[in-house]
Amino acid sequence: MHSHSNSPSLISPYAQLDPLLSGFVPISLDEMSGVSLLDRVDTKYLMPYSALLAVLEQAQPHYRILDIQQVRLNRYHTIYFDEPDFTFYHQHHNQLAERYKVRARRYVDTALSFFEVKHKNNKKRTVKSRLPLEQWVDTASETVCEFVNAYTPVHMGNLEPKLWNDYVRLTLVGIMQPERVTIDLALSFGYDQTRIQIPKVAIAEVKQAHLSQSSPFIQMMRRQGIRSVSFSKYCAGVFMLHDGVKTNNFKPVMRLLEKLSAQGVNHAATA
Repeated sequence: MHSHSNSPSLISPYAQLDPLLSGFVPISLDEMSGVSLLDRVDTKYLMPYSALLAVLEQAQPHYRILDIQQVRLNRYHTIYFDEPDFTFYHQHHNQLAERYKVRARRYVDTALSFFEVKHKNNKKRTVKSRLPLEQWVDTASETVCEFVNAYTPVHMGNLEPKLWNDYVRLTLVGIMQPERVTIDLALSFGYDQTRIQIPKVAIAEVKQAHLSQSSPFIQMMRRQGIRSVSFSKYCAGVFMLHDGVKTNNFKPVMRLLEKLSAQGVNHAATA
């Protein structure tokens, strides 16, 4: 089985970010709870890592940064679940108005774990439901089964782990507007013995209660000529690691991902 990539080596390539990250005013997890935005509108961007430095510098006057015990780049480990024939992946690929993701997520630095359901509804809103986990992925537990059965149209008994992924995330919280911006780096995916790393790409997501183009981050992206994209980490990982799934609708965004990461995609331990 794969090892949980909990080693600090994940973060070391980003040492050059430290001076920029320390330029932000911090916000604690407790203070941020007022902007949890579990029912929201998402705007996503892919950008080369090289574009991120200028973006962070411009963002400093507009955002505070999540700081958990002096850590501003937080490590995430996620396992995604789906039915054997990839029901959730295909909902997304076929651009259904109603679609789901089911995952277990571990916040590595704080050792907190949650089981989560993300539901994209026909009003283009993302509604996230989460269940705190006592222990890391006990999928057979009654509470997890009840949770999945309550928030999705499928049964937990039909779901199996399809993908794991790791990344480091920095979280910005708007000073003037109730919005959050997450920026994910050092993305890696795994399934079985295969692992793929995407080291040179930043994935940014603006989370708002209602879409507002006046978001400083959206304005910055516009000035940089970076367009928003429809992108799902789960779907990208399945696209790269599983055969026999539909792929046509994801090809343009995956070509963009490939172009942005062309400087150093590392296919490790490919079976």
